[in-house]
Amino acid sequence: MSDRPTRSRFPLTLRRNPPAWHRQEPTWRAARPALIEAALKRSQARPSGNWYVVGSSGEVQRDKPLGRTVAGRELIVWRDAEGTLAAGPGACPHLGAPLKDSPVRCGEVVCHWHGLALGAGGKAGWRTLPVHDDGVLIWVRLDAAGAEQPLDRPVIPPRPEPAGAVHAVYTGFGRCEPEDIVANRLDPWHGAWFHPYSFVDLRVVDSPTGDSADDAFVVEVSFKLTSRIVVPVRAVFTAPEPRTVVMHITDGEGRDSVVETHATPLTPDGHPAPRTAVVEAVIATSERPGFALARHASAALRPLMRAAAGRLWRDDLAYAERRFALRTRRSLPL
Repeated sequence: MSDRPTRSRFPLTLRRNPPAWHRQEPTWRAARPALIEAALKRSQARPSGNWYVVGSSGEVQRDKPLGRTVAGRELIVWRDAEGTLAAGPGACPHLGAPLKDSPVRCGEVVCHWHGLALGAGGKAGWRTLPVHDDGVLIWVRLDAAGAEQPLDRPVIPPRPEPAGAVHAVYTGFGRCEPEDIVANRLDPWHGAWFHPYSFVDLRVVDSPTGDSADDAFVVEVSFKLTSRIVVPVRAVFTAPEPRTVVMHITDGEGRDSVVETHATPLTPDGHPAPRTAVVEAVIATSERPGFALARHASAALRPLMRAAAGRLWRDDLAYAERRFALRTRRSLPL
């Protein structure tokens, strides 16, 4: 176990004589392919209840539906007259108009081709889908795509209380399958090597050995502010369902904050050119009194949080895409 304090009065640490990037401790011996693949295999066997993350709750407005494609199915999500989410197929049952381009009036989507109004009650040949708004993310249940035993609710990991947190959601897209995104997140050893602009002094202090409550990667790492000033934390990585990996900060600054990475297939299973959306929710909290100011400034903080996630995923999507190409023997880019 680490000797690091759980919460110091001053959260920053000064690194004295930090080693050059190429002189840090190599992690390739510990990052055993068999260990990562075993953790991935166990994650893929866990139930999802056929729930897929569609996007951020804040993306759905009162006057316009949100259009998405999930597992090859065109979908829309909108809010009814009471503000409750509803979801359904993205093509109008009349002549197939794209409903994502149609307005919402009095809680119904009104097709902009011929005026057919579609509400939560559905129409003949057009039925709504189970949808869940967890306050941060939107989930849609697709039983035909998931082919699992349905669950009434998605598998949502524990989070900080909303009143004491700031959240932001980043979405990126990659030419790979969801398991390649999950495999990237189940390899914490690459952090300080592949992302030296964000992480230093990374050490995996525990790794999973079986499908049990301790099936987690425990990591000590410092978030880099400058070349010498860092914020050390302890974090635990778990995969509660096949398309989700959660990083939970358990010690240090921002304790109880979480980063949820969700991998949503855009193409059907077995597609020759699969594409996957990464929907990453950062839900930050702190016990420090000054964090109340951060909550009040959340509108200004969210773009910065999304930009930080986007910088990491610029690299990690390349990692996931290459993993997909290697395991499927696809041609690699020149």
